[in-house]
Amino acid sequence: MSQDAAGPEVKAGAHEHDHDHHAGSTGAAHGHHHHHHHAADLGDRRVAWAVVVNVALTVVQIVAGVLSGSLALIADAVHNLSDALSLVIAFWARKIARRPADEAMTFGYGRAEVVAALVNYTTLIVIAIMLAYQGVERLFSPQDVEGWIVVVVAVVALVIDTITALMILGLSKDSVNMRAAFLHNIADALGSVAVIVAGTLILLYDWRLIDPIVTLGISAYILWHAGREVGPVIRLLMLGSPDSPTVSEVAEEIRGVAGVDSLHHLHLWRMQEKEAALEAHVVLAADGSDPLAVRAEIKARLSSVFALTHVTIEVESPEEACQGAPLIGH
Repeated sequence: MSQDAAGPEVKAGAHEHDHDHHAGSTGAAHGHHHHHHHAADLGDRRVAWAVVVNVALTVVQIVAGVLSGSLALIADAVHNLSDALSLVIAFWARKIARRPADEAMTFGYGRAEVVAALVNYTTLIVIAIMLAYQGVERLFSPQDVEGWIVVVVAVVALVIDTITALMILGLSKDSVNMRAAFLHNIADALGSVAVIVAGTLILLYDWRLIDPIVTLGISAYILWHAGREVGPVIRLLMLGSPDSPTVSEVAEEIRGVAGVDSLHHLHLWRMQEKEAALEAHVVLAADGSDPLAVRAEIKARLSSVFALTHVTIEVESPEEACQGAPLIGH
């Protein structure tokens, strides 16, 4: 028996309940929506300002690099431009993610932020590998730092990177997209620290090996951080199950509902970063249990125990149950 087997009376009753609930909560919902919209706009403004600040820093670094004849400064400016681009990607992903579902994207556009995170983490890994290559190269061929202007500009860059990071810190706590952009800025800030520390020691004590050593350390840190974060992003895009609840926990909870004999074709995945969904076929016990009551109890339990609200249950009688179907998959 399918989940849509409810008669007209049941559907009408559910419709009336939904209408009453909607009427009673319209004011609260409107207030919540207004608050969410205001918070989103505030977040967008922060990201936009972060982009402006990073582009301005890039221009300053290029000018300083040309004036001082420092190729390193110009290279750092290009790196900083990649931070600005990562913020642009994050900004537009936030915008796209808020679009409502339509015929082209029936699940909505929320995963635009996940795609943006994957792009930004991938570029971070590439940058870290390039830094490691440069670090190894300089171990065998240490280079001079071309004057204090390089160190001074690195201090300015560190200040601006720190300000940018603080602007998007709050947003990064709840969004994989903004965490990726945040890590881009942290990586650039660490690069500035490397230039300041290594440049100062080289200019004062001619300790040239400190530059590649610090560079390799920063590269390792970025690779470790980005590598740890990119895994969950790929898992989300691959419709992987959440860390909690697990498939076995959900299956055990469903089997514990009175009137349930077995279940199969269970799919548990994350629709968005913090929003899981489930669908499953449930076979009724041969005791004449009411399929509507069983389905309602399953949904109630999954909601209260695991906070799963996007649940689709296909109820089958013992006679029409799929034979030999696996618990997971088709």
